[in-house]
Amino acid sequence: MEKIPTIFDRGDDFKVLPRPRQGCEWVFAGEGRPTEKLDGTNVRLTVRSGHVVRVEKRRNPSKLQKQQGIIDGWYVDADEHGPEDKWIFEAVRETDFERWPDGEHSAEALGPSIQGNPLGLTRHLCVPFNLEIPVYNEVTRTYDGLHSLFSHLESRFSPGHLAEGIVFHHPDGRRAKIKRKDFPGASVKSR
Repeated sequence: MEKIPTIFDRGDDFKVLPRPRQGCEWVFAGEGRPTEKLDGTNVRLTVRSGHVVRVEKRRNPSKLQKQQGIIDGWYVDADEHGPEDKWIFEAVRETDFERWPDGEHSAEALGPSIQGNPLGLTRHLCVPFNLEIPVYNEVTRTYDGLHSLFSHLESRFSPGHLAEGIVFHHPDGRRAKIKRKDFPGASVKSR
């Protein structure tokens, strides 16, 4: 699983700098569709005939693995009986898969017991990146403009709550992201 790059370079404090990251110039050229970055747990679900037959969760490399050059995460099977995966399976049970085509779908598991529920959801569910992620039609693409935008950018998925960030999708498959918390002094909490 390829790590999605942040559109700006980072400083020593890990906050973004007003300098486009190499390889993300296409974002600043106005290319790519901006979608809402949902704040939950990344999962991959295998669907057959409207039923989930496999549930996987994302694993990120450890500090040692990063030092060894392993930077991209990967998926591992989630444990239906393991307490650490309880809410992932609750999200799977609460999601209607009838309209999902057969295949593997990367998705975000969201809900009251996942990541502090910044979207204020009342139930758990899975949202597939390739089918349901909300699109923002007009988004500024400058450092100052995005920094300002994140102070009030409302979630399209859960109106009344702040969006976590934006993922830009290029027609050729490239992606790049920016999150509210990437900026110095940014608030990470929803309204």
